[in-house]
Amino acid sequence: LHAGTQFGAIQPTILRYGSKLQILCRSRQRALVQSFSSDEGRTWSKLTKTNLPNPNSGIDAVSLRDGRGLLVYNHTLRGRSPLNVAVSSDGVSWQSAAVLENQPGEYSYPAVIQSADGLVHITYTWKRERIKYVVLDPKKLMPGEPVSDR
Repeated sequence: LHAGTQFGAIQPTILRYGSKLQILCRSRQRALVQSFSSDEGRTWSKLTKTNLPNPNSGIDAVSLRDGRGLLVYNHTLRGRSPLNVAVSSDGVSWQSAAVLENQPGEYSYPAVIQSADGLVHITYTWKRERIKYVVLDPKKLMPGEPVSDR
């Protein structure tokens, strides 16, 4: 899937949209990169850049029960602020859903799950001093504008 010649991509997270799988990875190319599989991961498309920026910072994502993907990432080309949540129904078009942090500082290494009660639980490092914990109700996330690197 990845020989490291085109993208400096690491730390994949996997999402499912019906019968399609997607991996999203952080990269050294200032963008999240992706690959898709339509055969349960036996074969994958070539890695390509998404329209989401990435400052070579860790990401995490979860496939929600309602079929959407939810991504936690730094929507910037430099630094590790802001820390954002985006949602997608197909893995290609992402909409802004929440801003977890937007003040100066480092907000990084998110981890996200959806619990049995349907709530989304997110942890991340807060200014390299603490671990912050946030709970979101995905039913209340109102997708906003499409997100891109512009």
